[in-house]
Amino acid sequence: MAPYESDHNAPAGQAEDVRDGRRKAARYVVPVAVVGVAAATIGLVPAFAGSGDPDLPKISAQQLIEKIAASDVQQLSGTVKISTDLGLPNLGGLQNSFASGAFSRGAGGGGKDGSAADPSSKLLELASGTHTLRVATDGQDKQKLSLIEKAAEYSVIRNGTDLWAYDSASNEAYHATGAADRKDERTTPRDIPATPGDLAQEALKAADETTSVTVDGTAQVAGRDAYKLLIRPKQSGTTVGAISIAVDAKSGMPLKFTLTPAAGGAAVVDVGFTEVSFARPAASTFDFTPPKGTKVTQGDDLRAERGSRWHGEGKAAPKGLPKALPKDMEKPVPGAGPETIGEGWNTIVVLGDGKGRMPSGGPASGDSAVSGFLGSLGDHVKGKFGSGTVFSTRLVNALITDEGKVYAGAVTKDALVKAANAGK
Repeated sequence: MAPYESDHNAPAGQAEDVRDGRRKAARYVVPVAVVGVAAATIGLVPAFAGSGDPDLPKISAQQLIEKIAASDVQQLSGTVKISTDLGLPNLGGLQNSFASGAFSRGAGGGGKDGSAADPSSKLLELASGTHTLRVATDGQDKQKLSLIEKAAEYSVIRNGTDLWAYDSASNEAYHATGAADRKDERTTPRDIPATPGDLAQEALKAADETTSVTVDGTAQVAGRDAYKLLIRPKQSGTTVGAISIAVDAKSGMPLKFTLTPAAGGAAVVDVGFTEVSFARPAASTFDFTPPKGTKVTQGDDLRAERGSRWHGEGKAAPKGLPKALPKDMEKPVPGAGPETIGEGWNTIVVLGDGKGRMPSGGPASGDSAVSGFLGSLGDHVKGKFGSGTVFSTRLVNALITDEGKVYAGAVTKDALVKAANAGK
């Protein structure tokens, strides 16, 4: 179907109302968040369920955004299909090994002294491949996500102040408390953007004057009638082609999210419900007792142990970790904090101080191991800025210069080189 209405030709006052509606939507779509993958881009192939497009009353882009903002779904259960097609090389187990090692050095992460069930590392698996999730929520304090695999199941359950994660493959569980009120909790079910609503929230935040927003007909998703909101960048140079959000015609909750790249081809992100119910889940859904013989890791104990080393509480550091930070890491690197250049969909984040140090004080691309690894995956480029390596995916690209600066964004390789040249 042809778009019902485009707001980019609307009068100034109406256009401002549309932008206000987007900002409200970005703030208030939170109730539909069940669980999440950090910063994730997800791609899947499931077609819209049902045959034929439903005949629904016409609605403007502004009205549909306001409908999303007004949505207040507190109870639901269903099945979500999710996968990622970033075009990354097949690294076998290297990616998971690196992630596990990285998190083992942080508070509450996986690793040899952590837990295979820790959500911080386990849910990184959602960043690649195709997955089936079962989700359930009952208000702000009860959520459950289950990752269904061929011969195993992994679940994250929040029930009030208790957070449980269980990995049936390893028969390990992770437990933490205070999830309802502790802001530094590393991962809770509602923090992980694994539903269409979570991703729609981020897309609507990006919708400004550099964006065209239209209603692009109707569809049926998980047996429910839905409108399709189409978001397109007006700018050239971005890797984002379009974002389509299927919005439940009755509740206003996003049911499906699809991000296609400017270069064409399969979706980079395509996450949608295949089954959904808005009935209240049974209370037992959020109960969990570790099976007999399960190894249980207490996340609060790990956090206290590791946090004491980083926050100077005077306790002994875990074995194998230094007792104090290196001198050159104790204070922030002046001028090395992240900055942005460009606007809208062409925004580029700049990291590093150009002196071989990243904002965290860690090594930049000059480190032999890091530069060797990046060099094997990326493209070597030169310009007025000097030389560096461009690491590319189908959505996000990053240029790491030999001097230690990083330019990253959902933009083309040429745009990154141009930004680096302008920064010299």
